[in-house]
Amino acid sequence: MDSPGYNCFVDKDKMDAAIQDLGPKELSCTELQELKQLARQGYWAQSHALRGKVYQRLIRDIPCRTVTPDASVYSDIVGKIVGKHSSSCLPLPEFVDNTQVPSYCLNARGEGAVRKILLCIANQFPDISFCPALPAVVALLLHYSIDEAECFEKACRILACNDPGRRLIDQSFLAFESSCMTFGDLVNKYCQAAHKLMVAVSEDVLQVYVDWQRWLFGELPLCYFARVFDVFLVEGYKVLYRVALAILKFFHKVRAGQPLESDSVKQDIRTFVKDIAKTVSPEKLLEKAFAIRLFSRKEIQLLQMANEKALKQKGITVKQKRQFVHLAVHAENFRSEIVSVREMRDIWSWVPERFALCQPLLLFSSLQHGYSLARFYLQCEGHEPTLLLIKTTQKEVCGAYLSTDWSERNKFGGKLGFFGTGECFVFRLQPEVQRYEWVVIKHPELTKPPPLMAAEPTAPLSHSASSDPADRLSPFLAARHFNLPSKTESMFMAGGSDCLIVGGGGGQALYIDGDLNRGRTSHCDTFNNQPLCSENFLIAAVEAWGFQDPDTH
Repeated sequence: MDSPGYNCFVDKDKMDAAIQDLGPKELSCTELQELKQLARQGYWAQSHALRGKVYQRLIRDIPCRTVTPDASVYSDIVGKIVGKHSSSCLPLPEFVDNTQVPSYCLNARGEGAVRKILLCIANQFPDISFCPALPAVVALLLHYSIDEAECFEKACRILACNDPGRRLIDQSFLAFESSCMTFGDLVNKYCQAAHKLMVAVSEDVLQVYVDWQRWLFGELPLCYFARVFDVFLVEGYKVLYRVALAILKFFHKVRAGQPLESDSVKQDIRTFVKDIAKTVSPEKLLEKAFAIRLFSRKEIQLLQMANEKALKQKGITVKQKRQFVHLAVHAENFRSEIVSVREMRDIWSWVPERFALCQPLLLFSSLQHGYSLARFYLQCEGHEPTLLLIKTTQKEVCGAYLSTDWSERNKFGGKLGFFGTGECFVFRLQPEVQRYEWVVIKHPELTKPPPLMAAEPTAPLSHSASSDPADRLSPFLAARHFNLPSKTESMFMAGGSDCLIVGGGGGQALYIDGDLNRGRTSHCDTFNNQPLCSENFLIAAVEAWGFQDPDTH
């Protein structure tokens, strides 16, 4: 048999040892269902030339942005970007997060070429902020490309996919981190024995699951990763979850009963994946993966969106800046009569992403500014959002995150009117921690039109939508973007001269009188909350905090 036509980037001996070239040379199939079966069966897995043709065809058919960089762009920019530097010494883009380039069966020239391609991708895709899977994808594609430019074009088409129903590679920390949470949810449902083991040996089980993409994009040997990638190009992201779940099942089967240490379990799994050929063949791995009766693609997408939403609420969107909440609340600078540094850090972990990197700025303190609601408004106006903290004479602590400037209250002509957005939430810290978000977040079914025979309850107060921009598709948008059955589900915040109210409909989450002396709390429709403290309480202290940009001096 003729020697396969490897390119100049492949180590022929390594490639021959890793994947024998014995398979068919042509593929006539055009139906997606048949293509799916052939991919799962490994029809083109043992033909180097055919796999290259199939990759070219599948990637060519990916719907992309109108302007997607192609091979000619690479030829134009590579010289300017790389310059006279040796390709083996080129730095990797920041978005790969220190991920090493897996060599697979590439020679030294091939490893250098991967670095050149990654730098050119970084130049053409400035919006990519976190993509540790990309070095493995580029390295694999380079085995099956004619030259660097063709490999670049293939990678660009994968990154530029604009089909909203077709997810391929995570390109931001938010997408990456939420996929790790989604994987953890799937492990908990489909690999319960393995999950139980991980929880037992890990202080933070998510720190184990955060590695799941690394198992596939980096640790798996080439012949395994290529088989996974074959199916991934046909079926999409869900395949990655399936294979990672199968890996964890095999790991548990092999390691069950053996001692595992919390500080080594991540490395143990990586080593297991790297040496997976000792345990299971590529065929058996895929067989196990597709034997798992996984959620539908739509359900997984909803799960992913829910996790992204949770991360956004916690402000976790950028790894380097947002990994540790305590970076925003500095112990040496923080002074409060109501909460400790640790409690403020807990609250800070709840605030929306765009404010989580800010530092707390004391705007109002009843002990400093007096017990006056008028003074409270004066100190808070011009700040958005704000944090309201209340300490009762019984040492109970509760509060609210309020999304909108208190000056909005002036738009109602002296009447008490509700404003704010679904980003508002209420909480208690003492005697125990509990947060209550907008009811629509946990009950999106409320946005469905109410039955025609049901009359809409008449709200006792005038109501206004916030002027939030309409282009952010999120439950935290202004109420006008949701088809709510009544106004009571969106009574976020209201302020008059004689009282301040947070949450409405059937009660108020918080009501404070004009002297900041007395208050009450009860269940309300907006937050579906339990009382935040004693239902009728006397106030010991009130504070309002703003969000200061860390660069502001």
